[in-house]
Amino acid sequence: GRDSKRVEVQIRTQEMHEVAESGVAAHWSYRDGQFFENPFSVDPFKWIRSLARDFDESTNPDDFLEHVKLEMFQDKVFCFTPKGDVIKLPRGATPIDFAYAIHTRIGDSCVGVQIDGQRKPLWTRLRNGQSISIIRADGQRPQASWEGMVITGRAKTAIRRNIKEQYKTGNIKLGRELARVAFDRIGKKATERALQTAARKMGWASSGDILAALGAAEITSHELITNLYPNLTNSEPIPFSAEENMNFVGLPKGQSAVSAACCQPVPDERIVGVIRKGRGIFIHAIDCNILETFENKNINWIDLSWPKEDTKSAYPATLLITMVNGAGVLGRICTLIGDMGANIVDMVFLERKPDFYRIRVEIHVGDIEHLLNIITSIEADTDIAEILRFRETSVNSSEK
Repeated sequence: GRDSKRVEVQIRTQEMHEVAESGVAAHWSYRDGQFFENPFSVDPFKWIRSLARDFDESTNPDDFLEHVKLEMFQDKVFCFTPKGDVIKLPRGATPIDFAYAIHTRIGDSCVGVQIDGQRKPLWTRLRNGQSISIIRADGQRPQASWEGMVITGRAKTAIRRNIKEQYKTGNIKLGRELARVAFDRIGKKATERALQTAARKMGWASSGDILAALGAAEITSHELITNLYPNLTNSEPIPFSAEENMNFVGLPKGQSAVSAACCQPVPDERIVGVIRKGRGIFIHAIDCNILETFENKNINWIDLSWPKEDTKSAYPATLLITMVNGAGVLGRICTLIGDMGANIVDMVFLERKPDFYRIRVEIHVGDIEHLLNIITSIEADTDIAEILRFRETSVNSSEK
């Protein structure tokens, strides 16, 4: 039953002790009248050059300030490369920190690590005196999860910059496809010159920047086209002329109607006409969400149905598609819509996540059967999580 006491002992080499006591000044020490190069110290000139380099590579001042704080106010651990060179890191650093401390390219291509000859996870915390060997692979890119595994400012900055570049590359590919669809819709080509002109007009530095913004949903394809060809776009509801409506069953002779944008009815689906005082007649699909808001209002209704003969016209319909964020998925869906005889009118990104995209696609179809066949074909794709027909819920949005 004797009381036990725990005593912690820190073991240092002479060189480590000098660094602990004198800091940077330990580099400028002399022994026996001779200059002594302490391998565990910090060369102040190299440190200043390192700060200047990190300042140039930092994407913003906050990243650089974080780097300096992490470098100055943490205890150090001293590890060795396979060649015996000393690498100084903050206490708690991981092999990823070690890799970036050697060179950014080594950190970017890191896939594993051997510590004292044994394979260890990349999140392992390094200790004094360990020998570290980084395993690299061509084509490896930093992962987003790495940022939470490192503590040095240099590693955090490099990882953030690389992840941002990866997202930008993906956004450019996506934006190029969106631009192609938008330009094809008006019979134009998304040439490099056209994109550069749009970028200059909209305040972007280059065609790559505007494509990245398009892919990241910072701008829409409609805005891109409007800035280049303002006279070729028309966002007004599609009207039915008096002549086209002569055989529209239930519509008074000589009257015209406007297709409601909230539900975008197409031939052969059940419809109803709503007479809005001072606005005219709006045609709604029978399952339109807006119709519920009219039930307790003094609004006249007209029973309508589509004409029996084939009008050979195209009608707008909008789809909400949630798809896997994978290479070629968007292009495959666009091709499928075209192969089924429908024209893509507009495409807008509503959400862009690392694993899924959610987009709104407006297409032109012949009738309800045509639309349902397209929905079924897209839904059959294994990379499609959900596809729905778009429906507005606001009265004002349906009758702009």
